[in-house]
Amino acid sequence: MALSSFRMHRIYIAATMNYGLGSDNKEELAYYNQIRKEMDDMKKHSVKKGIPLNWDTATQGMDK
Repeated sequence: MALSSFRMHRIYIAATMNYGLGSDNKEELAYYNQIRKEMDDMKKHSVKKGIPLNWDTATQGMDK
């Protein structure tokens, strides 16, 4: 049986707010664990913000 969108949303909220699921349903647990794993993976990868600037390229354009 597939999870309803309402139930998926409730599981998503529980996972993102670091709450326990409180269910023994295998489908719900699998979805909860999938979200938690994705969140952990996102925390491991750093996010680079801003504009990448290569000084060699910027100074070459000024010389002309």
